[in-house]
Amino acid sequence: MANNVVYLTSKGLKKLQEELEHLRTVKRKEVAQRLHEAMEDGELIENAEYEAAKNEQAFVEGRILEIEHLIAQAQVIKKGGTSKDLVQIGSTVVVKEDGKKSETYTIVGAAEANPKEGLISNESPLGRALLDHKVGDEIDVQAPAGTLTFQIVKIQ
Repeated sequence: MANNVVYLTSKGLKKLQEELEHLRTVKRKEVAQRLHEAMEDGELIENAEYEAAKNEQAFVEGRILEIEHLIAQAQVIKKGGTSKDLVQIGSTVVVKEDGKKSETYTIVGAAEANPKEGLISNESPLGRALLDHKVGDEIDVQAPAGTLTFQIVKIQ
């Protein structure tokens, strides 16, 4: 993943920047305080609080590095993509599966995907299948339950 682009909406980028700031300014201090208090308790070999604080410190530092990498590789996608004719990263797409009510999804990068919020990754089976198609197209998506067929109703 050395030079791979990380697609983010401006909202997703802002969210990552806020998380990074919180980790750097608040969480680091909290963990450092926990470590300091645990070290004052004496014996470090069997000190569960010290071990827990060290593990949390490792997690926080790892997450900081991960977010810094994501931000460094970020390419902000425009809402609605650059075309209203074809589905692209950033497009909001209304699809209808055979016999079911329509669903709305926004195609985003993997780092920002959250299907419960209607944000699907361009790397997911549905997201990948939707890319470069237009309204009226029917697409087949391979899912664990078998092949699902969707029709593109609207691109926003």
